[in-house]
Amino acid sequence: MKYAIFGDIHANLEALQAVLADAEQQGCTNYVCTGDIVGYASDPNECLKIIREMDCPVVKGNHDEESTLSTSLDGLNPLAKQAMEWTRAQLNEDERDFLNNMKLVRQVADFTIVHATLDTPGSWTYVTNKFDAMASFSYQFTQLCFYGHTHTPRIYVKGDSVEPLEEIEVNLEMGRKYFINVGSTGQPRDGDWRASYAVYDSDNQNMTIRRIDYDIQKAQDKIIEAGLPEMLAHRLTLGK
Repeated sequence: MKYAIFGDIHANLEALQAVLADAEQQGCTNYVCTGDIVGYASDPNECLKIIREMDCPVVKGNHDEESTLSTSLDGLNPLAKQAMEWTRAQLNEDERDFLNNMKLVRQVADFTIVHATLDTPGSWTYVTNKFDAMASFSYQFTQLCFYGHTHTPRIYVKGDSVEPLEEIEVNLEMGRKYFINVGSTGQPRDGDWRASYAVYDSDNQNMTIRRIDYDIQKAQDKIIEAGLPEMLAHRLTLGK
C-alpha cells in the first residue's frame, strides 16, 4: 500500500493540487496530512474543502490552531500576524470547528503522525537537529513517525544512536526507528521552491521524499490580489 504524506499546505491551493496529482501518478491509494492546512497564502477555504472531502487522517498544526482563536497575535512576527488576521477573517464557524477538533497525534496503520514533536505536541517546538529528535523518539511507539512544522524535509534514524540521514529515498530497516519530516507542500524553506511530500510504500518498506513543480506564479498572483503582504508571494520563489 502506498501512502502520500503531506503537510504545511498553508493555503497554497496550486501546490496542494500538484502534490495530489503526482501522488496519484505514483500509485498512492491513501493520503495523510501532517497539519497546517491554513495560513500565509490565499486559499484557506479551498484547501480545507479538499482535505475534508478526502476524509484522510490529519493532525492539527500551530496555524490551524491559531486560526480558530480570538487571542492577540502580538507575539507573531509581522508577516505571520497579518496573514493570520486575514485567515481568521476568511473562515466560517464550521471550518473553525473542523480545525479545532483535529487531534495533535494520530496513529495511521503502522505509523504515527504529528505536526511538531511527540514529546510536547501542543507546544509547537521545532526539531532541527538530532538532539531535538531524541526527545520525540522517546515517545515514538511505531517504527515510523511523520511530521512537519520546520518546512524542511529531514530524516532522523534511531539505532544505537540518533543520526540524520542525507538520503531522500530510504529502505526501512527492521530494528530502527525513523522520524521523518515530509517538508512543506505550500511553503518550503530549504531553498527549493518546489512542493514537498513523502511517499511511503508499506509493502516494500521504503520511503521517498518527492519535490514537485507547480504553478507558482498563479499562487503568487493570488496572494497579492487577496491583499496579503507581497513578501509572502516573493518568499515562495526563494523557498524560504
